[in-house]
Amino acid sequence: MNAHPTPTVFIVDDYPPVRRSISRLLRAAGFAVAAFASAKEFLVQYDPQTLGCLVLDVAMPTLNGLELQRILEKAGSDLPIIFLTGQGDIPMTVTAMKAGAVDFLTKPFAARDLLDAVQRAVEKDTRNLGTEARSRSLHARVKTLTPRERQVFALVVTGMLNKQIAGSSGSARRPSRSTALVSWRRCERARWPRSSGWPTASA
Repeated sequence: MNAHPTPTVFIVDDYPPVRRSISRLLRAAGFAVAAFASAKEFLVQYDPQTLGCLVLDVAMPTLNGLELQRILEKAGSDLPIIFLTGQGDIPMTVTAMKAGAVDFLTKPFAARDLLDAVQRAVEKDTRNLGTEARSRSLHARVKTLTPRERQVFALVVTGMLNKQIAGSSGSARRPSRSTALVSWRRCERARWPRSSGWPTASA
């Protein structure tokens, strides 16, 4: 079984002392770290295929944390995000969490709280990565199906029985058990992988 690569924790915070302290903490815990001074710098260098999570400051000039979250969401990213803020309020927290943030920590925060949040975020991204790998495998398998198998598979995944499939396909001939079984076994339902289209930071 192939092991997942070492997770990378991306840190985006415009305050150097915060970036340095968080970087030291996470490296000591065994994580690879990539730190950025701005959201634009992160967008230029981020590889969406990298396993990990994002530790993101909310209040930053030019492009703030919530705006970066929206950009990633529009690009199809499911990178787990942990927000940091020195002046968080309830509406801001609700907005971030509804958009899929893993946690919202108020500065100063305990080291253990951040480590626990990062661990949850990395585990979430690892699960996502496994789902995407299955999705790519599914996509490849669908391409190997015969036209008849594709027709049957599209109906089998809805839970229809052989007799129902025959009626829906407009054919009096029932699909053989082997055709339905092959169609089902050669493919499995899963969601499609994350988008690889990323915005530029030229704006």
